[in-house]
Amino acid sequence: MKFNVLIVDDEKNIREGLAKALEMDGYGTLLAKDGTDALSVFENNEIDLVISDLKMPNMSGEDLLKKISSSTPSIPVIILTGHGTIEAAVQAMHNGAYDFLTKPVNLDRLSLLVKRALSSRELILQYRVLQEELNKSLGKQKYAKIIGKSNAMKKILEVVEQVASSRASILITGESGVGKELVADAIHNLSNRRDNPFIKVHCAALTESLLESELFGHEKGSFTGAVARKRGRFELAHNGSIFLDEIGDINSAGQVKILRVLQEKTFERVGGEETIEVDVRIIAATNRDLKEEIAQGRFREDLYYRLNVVTILVPPLRERKEDIPILTAAFLKEFSAENNRVIEGIDSKAINALYSYSWPGNIRELRNCIESAVVLAKGNIIEPDDLPPAIYSANEKNYIKINVGMDMAMAEKQIIQATLHSLGGNKSKTAEMLGIGRKTLHRKIEEYGIE
Repeated sequence: MKFNVLIVDDEKNIREGLAKALEMDGYGTLLAKDGTDALSVFENNEIDLVISDLKMPNMSGEDLLKKISSSTPSIPVIILTGHGTIEAAVQAMHNGAYDFLTKPVNLDRLSLLVKRALSSRELILQYRVLQEELNKSLGKQKYAKIIGKSNAMKKILEVVEQVASSRASILITGESGVGKELVADAIHNLSNRRDNPFIKVHCAALTESLLESELFGHEKGSFTGAVARKRGRFELAHNGSIFLDEIGDINSAGQVKILRVLQEKTFERVGGEETIEVDVRIIAATNRDLKEEIAQGRFREDLYYRLNVVTILVPPLRERKEDIPILTAAFLKEFSAENNRVIEGIDSKAINALYSYSWPGNIRELRNCIESAVVLAKGNIIEPDDLPPAIYSANEKNYIKINVGMDMAMAEKQIIQATLHSLGGNKSKTAEMLGIGRKTLHRKIEEYGIE
């Protein structure tokens, strides 16, 4: 990414000298002799950073700063000042300037300051690209809440489109928090039943005594507290779909009745004799290993095979980390709006922390993490310190200590060893991460005696 720097100074030799130094660092430069000229250049070009003298004819650097800060506050402005006007430069920083440089300009400090200012700018631009990608993705999808660009998620969406119009029962498996309910939503919304009810039952939240009544309804007087007839969830879902979340938590009596609905499409309310017919598509989900539950006698094998006509496995977030940036962008957008915050990006160290964390709570945990970060953020960029301590401290384990003056070969050995270990000994991934060829890696492993 090549950045454009606008240099504003009424002294030609200063602006041209700064331009030459920055061009040697790989930046594009545009020049202006005063604030009025600068505004014209600014409005007609893509500018990423402004370096402006403080005292100039026609329009001062202070006035230029005010105009740029009010129109595009994300563009950093560095002020140039003589020794006699440092107080004014400090005041300019209070008014929104990124930093200041004193004349004559130290070119090393210039290079460092520009690099630092543009690193924040790069984060903002990367975030905007992600937001555009997110909006494009949501615009194409018929299931906007499922966000992801990994191969795993693409395959899931292909299966969802393929099975949605069928009458087959679907079993969605995966750890807690991976988004199984969103997959169920997508299946129903793409099906021929989309205009009919979609009833959701969170089985784990219901006690055994309430489960049958909740699913199949009850007649008046069928048990203490049954003061009126109640229609169950299956009855309410007639001609539509029912989502049985955590079906592995249903007791044996409930399993028998669900099996009967699948086989015969009939049931009776609790305490009732009338047989009720329903046309319901069952979508079930579980975070349990149902085959193990069958082996332990806790789940019916015949029900398992009735439910398991099509299985969709939603992988944990740690196995599809390429989805983290676009998910993060979605959650930043959601919670920035919800909390009336202007968040324009996320620091690279913070992103590294998100990548390094194992996410035992999956997408649900990432969502909570980003909500917390948005609320706690001190500026318009999410910093590592804005993340929950457990997530950022976990990332610290991925650093190795290289002491000042350490032998280069020893430092290289430590880096290769640590990277190999973190990737479970996978040499191909280690070479890729370190930016070297596999042959080079093998030679280094032999050279340093790494096991």
